[in-house]
Amino acid sequence: MKGLPGGGDVSAPFAAATTWQGWDRFVHRPPAQAGDIGDDAWGQAEREAYHSELAVMLTPAMERVFTQVWRLLLVNRCQQAGARRGLIVSGPATTGKTTTLMALGRSFQLSDARQHPGRTGRRPVLFISVPPAATPKILVSEFARFLGMPLSERLNQTDITNAVCDTLCELGTQLVLIDDVHLLDTRRRSGAETSDQLKYLGERIPATFVYSAVDIETSPLLTGVRGAQIAGRFKIFRNRPLAYGTAADQQTWHALLHGMEDLLRLRAHRPGTLVRHAAYLHTRTGGRIGSLSQLVREAALIALTEGTEKITKKLLDEVELDATAEADAWPRRRPMT
Repeated sequence: MKGLPGGGDVSAPFAAATTWQGWDRFVHRPPAQAGDIGDDAWGQAEREAYHSELAVMLTPAMERVFTQVWRLLLVNRCQQAGARRGLIVSGPATTGKTTTLMALGRSFQLSDARQHPGRTGRRPVLFISVPPAATPKILVSEFARFLGMPLSERLNQTDITNAVCDTLCELGTQLVLIDDVHLLDTRRRSGAETSDQLKYLGERIPATFVYSAVDIETSPLLTGVRGAQIAGRFKIFRNRPLAYGTAADQQTWHALLHGMEDLLRLRAHRPGTLVRHAAYLHTRTGGRIGSLSQLVREAALIALTEGTEKITKKLLDEVELDATAEADAWPRRRPMT
């Protein structure tokens, strides 16, 4: 029996991207460098780490989100009072919403650094995820945790909120990214009050707020008086799975597969394999970016560890995907024997 894989960089302690230390590390971490396929010095561990990560592919949907947010930043730039305009990236699970938010924040922060060289004390971006069963105090404490602000039991919600708002103003924060806002159930008192807290923060902090959510259109967050306020201030960008019906759809899908295949560093892989099986890959993944990334990366790692050094349709068929992708693809797949 093979041992479990290990390795990786363990020199630095783990820091989640929902803390400034982890976020800044994510922003400035260089992508894994691809070695030459024939270079014996590029060892097995390094090759596995490279294929485990693979670079994030910029999709047309991500580019449209970037454009929408840049325009909102311009609209909100000089607004001193009242709620600013924001964006909600909504769609099914595994369609790349969190990836899009993080790529957006990374791009913005790097741009801000170029505009303000040497200003290391700035915090242009804040990134948090809504905790389960969040209350207003828990939510604003997540803001404080990202900033590394010390919290004590004696501080109440108002104290933390005022400290967070003042600090973000001082640090020049312009983009606030909040993941998983669909977890706020405004039918419950805590969810409703936390939604109100988000609205209040949007009025106190001179920044553009961008949310991500699973199918926000069916969420209670947009219902009732509170929902009407959110809907009146936020655009909704529907981050759907990539389609494959038209020639333009297929061209987009093929370009994505080309890009992923160009990143592979497998010694026996035949170029063009992924595009040749484009329709099959779309059926397997339902056009979901997250599912596609898992499928290709896992197949590449199997090819590496088993020594075949190539991805084939047979290998792709052996990889078990997330439950959503498997359920969607099952009626169209040949049963495994």
